[in-house]
This record gives sequence, C-alpha cells and structure tokens, in this order.
Amino acid sequence: MKNIHVSFERRNIRGVDFLFLSFPYDFQVKEYVKRFPGMKWSQSNRSFCVPFSHNLQNQLEAYLMRKDYIKVVFNNTLKTIDNAKISKNNKILPRDKEELMRNFENYLLGKRYSTSTLKVYLMFVRNFLRFHNNVNPELLSAESVRLFVEWVVRQKCYSISTHRQLVSALRHFAFFYPNCAIDPDVLERPQKQRKLPVVLSMEEVKHILQVTKNLKHKVAFALLYSSGLRVGELLNLELRSFDFDRRMIYVQSGKGGKDRYVQLAESLIPMLKTYYHSYGPRQYFLEGQKGGRYTASSIRAVLRQSCKLASITKPVTPHTLRHSYATHLMESGTGIRYIQE
Repeated sequence: MKNIHVSFERRNIRGVDFLFLSFPYDFQVKEYVKRFPGMKWSQSNRSFCVPFSHNLQNQLEAYLMRKDYIKVVFNNTLKTIDNAKISKNNKILPRDKEELMRNFENYLLGKRYSTSTLKVYLMFVRNFLRFHNNVNPELLSAESVRLFVEWVVRQKCYSISTHRQLVSALRHFAFFYPNCAIDPDVLERPQKQRKLPVVLSMEEVKHILQVTKNLKHKVAFALLYSSGLRVGELLNLELRSFDFDRRMIYVQSGKGGKDRYVQLAESLIPMLKTYYHSYGPRQYFLEGQKGGRYTASSIRAVLRQSCKLASITKPVTPHTLRHSYATHLMESGTGIRYIQE
C-alpha cells in the first residue's frame, strides 16, 4: 500500500500568508487535493496552496487524513518564507550583468543550439544572476551555484529532467565565463529517471479523437499519434512540409537539429484537407486565431480536457501519443531500428 507524505509550508507572498502543499507526484493524491474548497494551483511556485489561517490548516489536515494512503507531515513552527529571492524588484540586471548575458547568448548561438534550448539556458542563467544580484560575477563560485540550485529546485518543484537542464546551463556559463570561480567539472547533474513511459491503448487513442470535436485539435492529436511527432515538431510544420504525393511529412530541425521525413497516414489526408479549407492557414499548418504559430500550452490544455471527456485517468501529455505510436508499431512487428529512425 502506498504512503504519500504531504507537508505544509507557510509562505508570505506580497504581504499575504499562504499555506503551500508539497508531496511526491501521485495522480490520485493530486486529484483529491485540488477538490479541497479554495485550493488553487500556483504556476509560479509549482504547487497547490490556500490562504493561510489556523482554522483552515486544521480543516485541510482533517480532509487529507481521511485517506489512509496520505500521511500529513505536521509542523507546529511553520516558517514564513520570503518568496522574493527572484522578484520584480531585481528582475532587471545591472549593466555589467546584462552585457554578460548578451555575450553569453552569442556564445550559445555559436554553439548552434536550438531556439528552445537557447531560451531555456538563458532563462536559467539570468535567474542565477538575479538570485545573486548583488554579487560580483567574478566572485560567483560552486557554492553560489549550490545555494541557487537548492533554492530554485525546492521553490519551483523542478523535475529531474529540468534540474539536469539547469545544471547544464550553469556549466555552459562557467565554461563561457572563466573569470568566475565556478569549476564546471564539479557541477554534477542528478541521474536520469528510468521510468517507463505512459502508453495509451489503440482504443484510448480512438476515444480521445472521438471526444475532440474541434477539427484543429483533432488534426493535431491525429498527427502527433500517426506520425510520431514531438509537440515542437508539430507546431513548426509549415504548409510546404507536407508532400501528399509521397505521403510524407518533412520535419525540419527536430531534436538535435536533425531533419527527417515521417510517414503521412493515408487515412488522415481527407481530414487534413478539410481542416485546410476550413481554417485557411497561411504559413504554419497550425496557427492561432491571429495567425502565427500555435502554442504548446494550448495543445496540452486541450489534450487534458479531451482525456477528461474520454474518462482517461492516466497522466497524458502530447509526448504520450508519440510513445503510444512507437509502442503500437513494435506490437505490430515493426523493427526497433525503423522506429528509432
């Protein structure tokens, strides 16, 4: 029988006290927690919270303890934590650090990283410099990195993969700026998790498509599954990416900057043409209401809603459709080498 420990932490956000909950991810616990009256999800803190009061804390503890598998970690001396280490007040870096960031961006551009990797690395390093806003960059050390990583991982509840990206970004910064006291060789990334991916059955995939009434969203899910696309690859598809004669889709600058062709399912072509004539996209195959590239957050939000309508309780993301596609190919006898390519 599983035991999930839920701990409370009191934080002061802009003069208002909140009670934040912390627990290892568990879908059943998450669904139960969010049903508590007044419970909200804090995107910036990556955790559930409610306005703090001693009465509400007692009610919440009693609510959680109704479930045998939830163990409440009670703390009589809850600390009020200043959540403004990286606040609006120090969002703008001093001139010397802004210049440093511009040079670091040029360094990454020279490495020819993808746009998404560039954006993430710059965000991590900027937050690191903001965290130590009053410290001379040349005095930054491995200890400075440790303090920042410990704080931001706890504060934002980063996953192991995000934690690994964070350390990689700081290692690149250390290589780029040897004047600082950070030794990149001592910065260790946490080991990768070896979790088995969530896989949907063919019936579950069909059900998701059936309950998705919006044609644009149905086309997006169908492409993610039938062509094994990553969500970023899907959103980067342009009208010229489709070769209907050859039944192929040209994926440009995929993961690792690689180009490749993927199959375009014959059964999907009528739906794609109906979508094109209905929506009339101009450049990207999937575009927002005002034009331009559609957003990954919209795809994820709609997929969550479709899974809810389909009564699928598994944690499903756009990448789940890609994993499901690969699994179904293997189950049908397709060679692993072909799937990998």
